[in-house]
Amino acid sequence: MRAWQVLEYGGNPILSDIPAPIPVKGELVLRVEAVGLNFADMLAIQGRYQVRQVPPFVSGMELSGVVESLGPGTTGPAPGTAVLATCPAGALADRIRLPADRVNPFPTVMTFAEAAGFPIAYGTSHLALTHKARLQPGETLFVTGAAGGVGMTAVEIGQLLGARVIASARGQARLEVVRAAGAELLIDSEAPDLKDRLKAEGGVDVVYDTVGGPAFDAALRACKPDGRLLAIGFASGEVPQIPANILLVKNLTVSGFWYGGYESHAPDLVSASMAELLLWRAEGRLKPHVSHILPFESFPEGLALLKDRKATGKVVIRVGQEP
Repeated sequence: MRAWQVLEYGGNPILSDIPAPIPVKGELVLRVEAVGLNFADMLAIQGRYQVRQVPPFVSGMELSGVVESLGPGTTGPAPGTAVLATCPAGALADRIRLPADRVNPFPTVMTFAEAAGFPIAYGTSHLALTHKARLQPGETLFVTGAAGGVGMTAVEIGQLLGARVIASARGQARLEVVRAAGAELLIDSEAPDLKDRLKAEGGVDVVYDTVGGPAFDAALRACKPDGRLLAIGFASGEVPQIPANILLVKNLTVSGFWYGGYESHAPDLVSASMAELLLWRAEGRLKPHVSHILPFESFPEGLALLKDRKATGKVVIRVGQEP
């Protein structure tokens, strides 16, 4: 079968022909239809992700597909069921073998392309805002990198939870996409006065930061007393250094959040979160944004879109023939 393999850290992924997987007990095999791309895919290829895969490995951490077969004695969705899933690696292939308990059937209102980019971005924002930050109705939420796949879901979920959402992104075109997701106030990320702008709006209760660097520092200094800051990622390449004296004086809380860690040590929490998210999608309360759907052969171009910040929402690679 076809697969995009990483043969060495930092090298370009190679489109290869590898053996098709065979499921054992507790596993199933999916025919992959689509794969959602993430900033983490680039880190994994470089050997810089939190969990390092040993080359050679197949890229891709989230997907949608159709159950093709179950391992002996395995209980799971029946063959022919459309599901979405996450995985440490391996999604960018014609087929993938996964534990049966890692897949979720998705509502019929969703396309395969939409479902492929759903679990990591929405799962991250939902758990981070509800479980970690405990965002409350009427609070002010500030989202950095709000036009990206994860940032846009934070805007959408924050608005659904009753927060007033302030969002930053680069350029007017990207900001207009964020406005459609539910942001009340938009700030260009290249504006020099971010801290002052946030303070002029009364400060913020919760910061959802996907960028790091100066934006995190400005948001930290604009937090209200008892504010909560979520470190989601460092797309700027600069990891913030946090002055503990500001945390003390304002009684602030800074929390890191990595969705993959919760999948490992709190799978029941992840399952409950995903069930609520899929229900919200079935009810039409969530409107996932996919800016690009590319053919399987164009995986490198998809990575370039993320690297150059030319995409909004999700970039999806179509593997199968389904829409």
